[in-house]
Amino acid sequence: MTSAGFLAGAVQVSLLLILLGLAVALIRLAKGPSLADRVVALDMMTVTIISFCGVYAVFMEEPSFLDVAIVLALVGFLATVALARYAEKRLEREGEDHDTAKDAETTHE
Repeated sequence: MTSAGFLAGAVQVSLLLILLGLAVALIRLAKGPSLADRVVALDMMTVTIISFCGVYAVFMEEPSFLDVAIVLALVGFLATVALARYAEKRLEREGEDHDTAKDAETTHE
């Protein structure tokens, strides 16, 4: 087996496994059940798409796909940070609502 044949086979297996990982992440994104699960699934999808761009760049021998992967990595990082911040604010609001409900119960007693 030549090195070119081995590389072609490895790239095909890699692309198949990346697509399998993307499908699993999509299922977790759809099922949830919590916001944290969905954020992690979205981050996993971003990483798998970045890896797909890298493997596809090797397959096509086109380094411009690596630029796309770098930009996607930056956007994915910012999206993860924004979603984590949203989840944190949401938990703070739910905690305040819970404290307000407790205060209302104690005043009625």
